[in-house]
Amino acid sequence: MNSRRFRTSPSRRRRPSWTPLLSGARHQTLVHGDAKLANSCFSPEGTSSLSRVAAVDFQYVGGGCGMKDVAYFLGSCLDEAECEAREGELLDLYFDLLGSALGRLQPDVDAASVEREWRALFPVAWTDFHRFLKGWSPGHWKIHSYSERVAREVLAGL
Repeated sequence: MNSRRFRTSPSRRRRPSWTPLLSGARHQTLVHGDAKLANSCFSPEGTSSLSRVAAVDFQYVGGGCGMKDVAYFLGSCLDEAECEAREGELLDLYFDLLGSALGRLQPDVDAASVEREWRALFPVAWTDFHRFLKGWSPGHWKIHSYSERVAREVLAGL
């Protein structure tokens, strides 16, 4: 058996240079780790005045920056054109809802501070998701020019 064949290459062992930005975020939360649409269950429309959602498949759960789950979820729902057109709108909605929830459930947490930090980290989290996809499935349909542009901008800013 050729054991050299199974060694991890130096490039695979190296942490991406943006990893400390996400892991070092001041505001950390519980992160699903695989927050794609396929791991979400929604109540049927019209069953109640409030929509209900549940997440499943928690094999990667842990602490981290919440933008990792947001980027992964949006990436699983939107095609390239929708990413370009709706990123700002969807992040605004996310932070409005998060701010309301924090105000009710965690009033000591400064929602504006969380938003400032996490909004700036969204492109970093998207780049991390893009890196994962390129390594996992290089021909995946989610690898598109929007993701390439975001990744280039993040890398240029490091």
